Amino acid sequence: MKILGISAFYHDSAACLTVNGKIVAAAQEERFTRKKHDDQFPVYASRYCLNEAGITLDELDAIVFYDKPFLKFERLLETYLSFAPKGVRSFVTAMPVWLKEKMFLKKLIYDELKKVGEYEKNQVNLLFPEHHLSHAASAFYPSPFENAAILTIDGVGEWATASISHGTGKEIRLLRELKFPHSLGLLYSAFTYFLGFRVNSGEYKLMGLAPYGNPDSPLVDEYVQKIKSELIEIRDDGSIWLDQKYFDYATGLKMVKEGKWEELFGFPKREDESELQQHEADLALAIQIVTEEIVLKMAKTAKELTGAKALCLAGGVALNCVANGKLQNAGIFDEIYIQPAAGDAGGAVGGALAAHYLYFGNERIIERPDSMNGAYLGPEYHPIDVQRAMKPFKAVYDEFPGDELYPKVAELLDDGNVIGWFQGRMEFGPRALGSRSIIADPRRVDMQKKLNLKIKYRESFRPFAPSVLIEEAEKYFELQSDSPYMLLVQPVKEGIRSEVPEGYHQMPLREKLAVKRSELPAITHIDFSARIQTVHQETNPRYWKMINAFNERTGCGMVVNTSFNVRGEPIVCTPEDAYRCFMNTEMDYLVIGEYVFAKSDQPEWFEKNEFEKD
Repeated sequence: MKILGISAFYHDSAACLTVNGKIVAAAQEERFTRKKHDDQFPVYASRYCLNEAGITLDELDAIVFYDKPFLKFERLLETYLSFAPKGVRSFVTAMPVWLKEKMFLKKLIYDELKKVGEYEKNQVNLLFPEHHLSHAASAFYPSPFENAAILTIDGVGEWATASISHGTGKEIRLLRELKFPHSLGLLYSAFTYFLGFRVNSGEYKLMGLAPYGNPDSPLVDEYVQKIKSELIEIRDDGSIWLDQKYFDYATGLKMVKEGKWEELFGFPKREDESELQQHEADLALAIQIVTEEIVLKMAKTAKELTGAKALCLAGGVALNCVANGKLQNAGIFDEIYIQPAAGDAGGAVGGALAAHYLYFGNERIIERPDSMNGAYLGPEYHPIDVQRAMKPFKAVYDEFPGDELYPKVAELLDDGNVIGWFQGRMEFGPRALGSRSIIADPRRVDMQKKLNLKIKYRESFRPFAPSVLIEEAEKYFELQSDSPYMLLVQPVKEGIRSEVPEGYHQMPLREKLAVKRSELPAITHIDFSARIQTVHQETNPRYWKMINAFNERTGCGMVVNTSFNVRGEPIVCTPEDAYRCFMNTEMDYLVIGEYVFAKSDQPEWFEKNEFEKD
């Protein structure tokens, strides 16, 4: 049975192909079009998935779109009617798009499929599960659990903004829903907007800024209390109520009513790219604290309703790896599984699997550690592909066959070089996991600043993650499980932390960033935490071997890992993408397969990137 899952038209379009319940291929459209967060129909991603399996559209048993557009349209109409006469401007802006595209979505999908390949329209079985069912299915079905609670939290689907379900065998039973306009995802996005970051892409920046807040400051407590007393009511079961007089997302064209927020918090909306102030970091910390409280309450309710020992998480809020770490430490569940593409892209996976198990009624396949193949579900390029791709650039490289490669890369890292690492199948989801990564030595004090300013061209406060051998993880981190998808933040062990100056939390942001916090300064955040990826020989043997070679050479069983891209650009997909990114930055070396490219050996480079804001 062959099913193509599709998510599109909002943000992070993607396609996924399952064959007999096995995920064969999955990719985001942005990787092919080079347009970050591309929301258009995933023509290129769909073609890739079909080519990977060697099939055509006519051979599919179903094509599954990840939500129900008519329910979204119903929500839009009912919202405008209930808030009338407010929101007329937004209504007038939205209606032509809905009437032209969304109301005739089936026709639009049929038209877009013609760009993917030839097909017989009467042969297409087009299915539309609900948005949060797609999220729930994306987490439960790939998980190793026969029985699990399922918690999905995001901005909004059709009506639902969060859901609790119970997964048993091949069945998913919905138990609770939180409905629009009351949404934890939209609350977090409102703070993303107010603090000067881009909604639907800057939420991870807000999470990265939060540790710069002063946990000892009365201002943080004051902000938390203002959020709880004015913006939101948090109930014992984790459900929430948002006071719409402070928000503009229901009927307006902005997330918040800025004058009211300025009055509430005592400062105006931060201008994009402006210097960050301590009170802005304190507010980021406050909303992170509130978010964690709500997630924990929702998880406790999921436990009470299901009695399950395991929890599956999906939806955009499930990418908040700080909250995930707190949830793990709370011990509410024995095990937690988080879909690595927890946002809308993962809806393509969930839609396909929901159709396979719920619509067609197939018996479930359960795999350990999961059935996501380490998220390595994208295109792979072989040596002949690389050679052909490099000819137009007249690129110069040395070949290090077999296991000769790994000690060479370890030597380059030990010498302080920054390396673009391109191997195997591209990752699915927002994280680079050792196939399309930029890697460096985590022991170097200047590495975080160097990577941010000279490679990624982004804000200096942004932290970097460690890729650590699973066998070595407990040596460095307070981690009681694996973390293959970089979705858990946990503390760095006390034994490798450094003494910080008196008044550390009161220091200005820039000064705080310059303090050496541990023996691994490039991956230790200012609150002594790290966003951890554990590397497993079974799922990524090349990455494991490279880090193991670095460990044998230096005694350090990890590398810094950041995504192989520059600011405003999607993660690289092809060897051409990788070479361009390498030449447009101050990376020192590029490794594609067994080929090593030294920057100093390359021909003069004339292309220039115009880095976009992200």
